[in-house]
Amino acid sequence: MAEKYMVTLAENLNVINKKIGKAFKEKDPAPVRQMAEELAKTEPDWIDINLGPAKKNGAELMPWVVNIVQEVTDIPVVLDTSNIEAIEAGLKVCKKRTLINSIMCRPERYNAMLPLVANYPADWVGLMWGPNGLARDANERAELTTELLMAAQGLGISAKTCWIDPIITPVNIQQDQLMHNLEFFEMLPDIVGAIEEGATVKSTNGLSNISNGNPDHLRPILNQVYMCMLARKGMYSCIVDAFDKTIMDLCAGKLPWFADLVYGVMDGKEYDYSSMKKEEIDVVKTAKVVLGHSLFSASWLDI
Repeated sequence: MAEKYMVTLAENLNVINKKIGKAFKEKDPAPVRQMAEELAKTEPDWIDINLGPAKKNGAELMPWVVNIVQEVTDIPVVLDTSNIEAIEAGLKVCKKRTLINSIMCRPERYNAMLPLVANYPADWVGLMWGPNGLARDANERAELTTELLMAAQGLGISAKTCWIDPIITPVNIQQDQLMHNLEFFEMLPDIVGAIEEGATVKSTNGLSNISNGNPDHLRPILNQVYMCMLARKGMYSCIVDAFDKTIMDLCAGKLPWFADLVYGVMDGKEYDYSSMKKEEIDVVKTAKVVLGHSLFSASWLDI
């Protein structure tokens, strides 16, 4: 494993967190500042500020949150909202180059948002969500990526500024999509190279989506195992729970045994459970479930 295995974007400063959502609504800086301080201690590479739709007061809220975070830490921020005015308001106060999360592959969205990338020092997440919704397979993801990067190129925006998000789906609902993502990342270097010679597009994903709808005790290991699979296929970064020490250690390359087990399952290796520790068996069983080698059920670790 490399010294730095995966770039981390902390997902925790999020409107869906009840305490943070309340603080956003009431403009109470204390919980926001406390969360930023706690996140800084986990040492993520980026802090994602997720306001959700923020339809009413996003243009006031985003810079307010950005400034609080910047008072606490110099870790760069991700501006995460569907409110375009809120994105631009946040860009105006960011002290470091930021990341816009995200721009869908829909003309009405990228035509409105790509000019922000051209006018501010910002990278951007290209979301593989097209006019018909979620891309159906790796080939459709390739088509959407090409459309987005070509639109950006038309505004003089280098492909190097784009972070592709293939969209992670829950393992218990759309398991085949997880495999399409792995296939897509094998194709991505050729797609980018055909558009801009020498460019390397970064990539990211909302990792916790894979475990949505599963019991709380199963969510971390699903996230951890799939992150290893994505990294092996070239994924650059993940939006993660920064308070999950195992996944932060994995992203830092500190748990080679874990990744090696996942890679073994990906390569078709068979394991003898009788000679393994329970934590090792859990990793192998989870990898088999994610890859579809075992039937999915909420009790896969007990079978």
